[in-house]
Amino acid sequence: MHNRSLVSITDYNQADYLEVLDRAAGFEKNPTQNLLSDKLVATLFFEPSTRTRLSFETAVQRLGGRVIGFADAAYTSVSKGETLKDTIKMVSNYADLIIIRHPLEGSVRYASEIASVPVINAGDGWHAHPTQALLDMMTIRQKLGKLEGLKVAIIGDIFHSRVARSNAWGMKTMGMDVVLCGPPTLLPQHTESLGVPVTDNVDEALEGADVVMLLRLQMERQSSATFPSIREYRDRYGVDLDRLSKLKENVVIMHPGPVNRGVELASNVADSECSVILDQVTNGVAVRMAVLYLLGGGE
Repeated sequence: MHNRSLVSITDYNQADYLEVLDRAAGFEKNPTQNLLSDKLVATLFFEPSTRTRLSFETAVQRLGGRVIGFADAAYTSVSKGETLKDTIKMVSNYADLIIIRHPLEGSVRYASEIASVPVINAGDGWHAHPTQALLDMMTIRQKLGKLEGLKVAIIGDIFHSRVARSNAWGMKTMGMDVVLCGPPTLLPQHTESLGVPVTDNVDEALEGADVVMLLRLQMERQSSATFPSIREYRDRYGVDLDRLSKLKENVVIMHPGPVNRGVELASNVADSECSVILDQVTNGVAVRMAVLYLLGGGE
């Protein structure tokens, strides 16, 4: 990886992605290696997380490193008015790498410019979630044997989704055909900035798709109603067994989690043989091990 920190998937190229994916495949086969035994890693989570935080912490410990940090900024000096700048400068004196999740777009970029150690973005607002995109690509390659030429339909709350943005860029860079789909009120205004087709027609998005990624409705980021009802959203954009039966026989169903069962994804689809949701969780550890190792000085 040619950059010092991992802030956005757009900072890296295809060769960098492949370096991470290949290294992650190695860690998947041999998940416990004492490669960061001399490293202390800080996890600074300014907003809630289960999968990403535990995945990163597992990755650090499997590499033999140690974890410090917090999962709730309310119990830190932030609640007393400490600025992000002062928090990052302080933590840089303790840790060899810093992992940050923050509700504001651009906050992790700012942190990376201030920190004296490498910074990894675990999600900043609606902006980016680079390790999620990498683990999603690893899962697809693992399941279908390739990335280039595959069609991926990403369906749901595109407007608020850092996962959609990171995957759209990363997958396009890997030669994949990506289409984003959601209700008109949950699509960005300037869709051309995403670099891939955007539609509110779910049937158009699903046609010929090799991979279907569902996104949850991020109600916590919405100040007003953006669609008539959950039921209408489910009927129009959700994937149930009937809709699944009309897709390719070997279609791959994905979700970054947490899943709102019965809304964007029916339970019997989430638990079906087409689903790789648990594979995404498993691969998240391997990908984050690879990123930590490479940014932590590994060759």
